[in-house]
Amino acid sequence: MIPDFVAALRAVVGPDHLLWLPGVNAIVRDGQGRVLLHRRSDTGEWSLLSGILEPGEQPAAGVVREVQEETGVRVVVERLAAVTVSPEVQHPGGDRAQYLELVFACRPADSGQVARAADDESLEVGWFAPDALPPVRPSVRERIALALADEQRAVFTPV
Repeated sequence: MIPDFVAALRAVVGPDHLLWLPGVNAIVRDGQGRVLLHRRSDTGEWSLLSGILEPGEQPAAGVVREVQEETGVRVVVERLAAVTVSPEVQHPGGDRAQYLELVFACRPADSGQVARAADDESLEVGWFAPDALPPVRPSVRERIALALADEQRAVFTPV
């Protein structure tokens, strides 16, 4: 779903202009070490739980909101794992964007929660062992590896 503020920007600049947007990614790991992924309804690909921050929204709050909206799972943010930049993306509707991605390592708030496709952005969700992921983009594998490395400091590309 396109956030209202992005739709308002698109109405002014059109779909051909590249938008630079702040995004959050969640690597949610359960007590068994499995990672929660969803299969996106717009592309059909398995991917991280992610989304665009609303204006003024704190990034950790945004990642918690996105995971709950997409899977019904409430999470606790453990740390910022990485700061990355996506390649340019052309969405199915033709809109072009590039994302500053804040990658958070998270865990479920409690173990009794059941993950499900909780909105129209997800076709299905599932927990996967890191060595038995479904087909995902290389960038998804890289972000999972960064979060699972348990580094205390966020990883970023130095100058």
